[in-house]
Amino acid sequence: MPSKLDYQWHLRELMAKRGMYSTTALQPLLAERGINLSTSQVYRLVTEKPERLSMKVLMALLDILGCPMDELIEPITAAATRPRKAAGGELPSDPGVGAFRPKRARISGADS
Repeated sequence: MPSKLDYQWHLRELMAKRGMYSTTALQPLLAERGINLSTSQVYRLVTEKPERLSMKVLMALLDILGCPMDELIEPITAAATRPRKAAGGELPSDPGVGAFRPKRARISGADS
């Protein structure tokens, strides 16, 4: 039986590597390239794996991120069963932004 193909969407991770931690940072960059998406559309594009994607949007994302297509979209073989969720609720194969999160600011010198 042939294996089913699937893909992993790495937009969120690539944005974090480039210091873009907010989905709203992507909207003006897309607009500069003629792609006008609403705030909710950009949020879904970043946080979910898209099923349908315009080629213009894909090319704009590759230009913004400065990466090849195989970094953004990784082809994988779909598992026969759904992966089990970890105790924290995240899938173990989902890297998220992990170590690329910004460091928390500390305010010092405040008098009590």
